[in-house]
Amino acid sequence: MNSEEFSAPDAGILEETRLKEPRRYQVLLHNDDYTTMEFVVTVLMEVFHKDEEQATAIMLSVHKKGIGVAGVYPREVAETKIAQVRERAARAGFPLRCSLREEGA
Repeated sequence: MNSEEFSAPDAGILEETRLKEPRRYQVLLHNDDYTTMEFVVTVLMEVFHKDEEQATAIMLSVHKKGIGVAGVYPREVAETKIAQVRERAARAGFPLRCSLREEGA
């Protein structure tokens, strides 16, 4: 087969495609008067894969400021993390609230 037989009709035309980065979302934990600090640290370590020091710092931010960022992810991942947190909290009998917010919003 020679190159003439294999050439595409648009050969020689270069098209530049710019892919946009997917939007990213912050997963937020909200303070309440019932969920224990230990449970929040455990959730941060198990669901968000934070080490104990990071998890403790985020938990203290939630405790002191009323809200804290557990992580930043594409929307589908953020929604999955929220579902995991809600399921674990319900199973443990805690009202821990978790939400998402578009990064930069």
